[in-house]
Amino acid sequence: MSSGLAILVVVLAVIVVGGLVVLIRTRRVVATPTERAVHAALHTASSAARSLRTGLSVDSAAEALPHLCSLTAAEAVALYDDASARLAHHCPGDDLWDDELLAAADRAASSAADEQRRVLVADPVGDESFVRALIAQPLVAGDLGVGVLVVATTRRPGPGMLGAIAEVARYVSSQIELADLDASRARLDRAEVLALRAQISPHFIYNALNTIASFVRTDPDRARELILEFADFTRYSFRAAGEYTLLADELRNIDRYLTLERARFGPSLDVRLHVAPEVLNVVVPFLALQPLVENAVRHGLAGKGGGIITIVARDEGSDCVITVEDDGVGMDPELLRSGALDALEPPTADGSSDGAHVGLTNVDHRLRAAFGNDYGLVVETAVGAGTKVGMRVPKFRSGVHV
Repeated sequence: MSSGLAILVVVLAVIVVGGLVVLIRTRRVVATPTERAVHAALHTASSAARSLRTGLSVDSAAEALPHLCSLTAAEAVALYDDASARLAHHCPGDDLWDDELLAAADRAASSAADEQRRVLVADPVGDESFVRALIAQPLVAGDLGVGVLVVATTRRPGPGMLGAIAEVARYVSSQIELADLDASRARLDRAEVLALRAQISPHFIYNALNTIASFVRTDPDRARELILEFADFTRYSFRAAGEYTLLADELRNIDRYLTLERARFGPSLDVRLHVAPEVLNVVVPFLALQPLVENAVRHGLAGKGGGIITIVARDEGSDCVITVEDDGVGMDPELLRSGALDALEPPTADGSSDGAHVGLTNVDHRLRAAFGNDYGLVVETAVGAGTKVGMRVPKFRSGVHV
């Protein structure tokens, strides 16, 4: 082992005394002052990052400032938002932030709003606790100013201090940018789920209600059952929960959908389901199966007046593979080689499309965003040979949970 590395040595000595085995543990820690300083700086930066990754706010600024004060080796610090409004200020010792100094810091932050650093230097009049300089360092994420870090010091700032403050500001900016990306990703995920909800076929809803109405007089008990199925289907589809769900819950909602479709088409719609029990608790994107099954029903029935839909969920080691297959008209696979998932969607009688193909593209994007590019939709089709759409999802993935 290199002497320049921090070494944690644990020695287990085994001593046999009178047939008894005695374990003696000793510990020796070796570290240089430089190593300790690096470790402390990294730990402080990590502590600041935990607060800043939630975004720049009054609370996150107050939590991060003690760590930023330590990183800059300053006597006092303050954080401002992108409108130069002070979020919080901090001083670890005697409070240097009096009204006059805070007003000067506010002016410095405002003057740095053009993304140029401002250094205000004053000659000391009193003792050594007098603030000699204010450094207003802009926080820039990409091409946009996201805030200002103001540092107060009792020392005349040299190139080393200014460079350190600039690096700390860049670090703060990167954490704020990552927080914005996380927030944007979360908003996009919510928007995609909302889009899927909006794309649940209006024709299906209209036809389901018509089917229920047709049973009201001829078979009231059947109508009552279908109303409950429809209510449960819509309650699940428009729930306010997160972007993931259990495969078991997704399949349960698909069963409600198919119950309503079978009530409409009768025996002409044949549905076959094969699910391995061990994959029922696998986590999948919310509403990931609905567009696939609805697409299969429409393909299975288009131009044939009936068809077979086969849904399979099987265990494949670390992954779960789910396929939805119909024996409908199929399509030319050349149309799919360019990634045209919308080619799966047959036009309606008036030549338009009701948007189910957008649902397939949506599911493909969400799968890749959650699990990586190896987990998008896979389509197998040929003219007159039906269509099979499959997805592969990992049975366990860090950060993906219900």
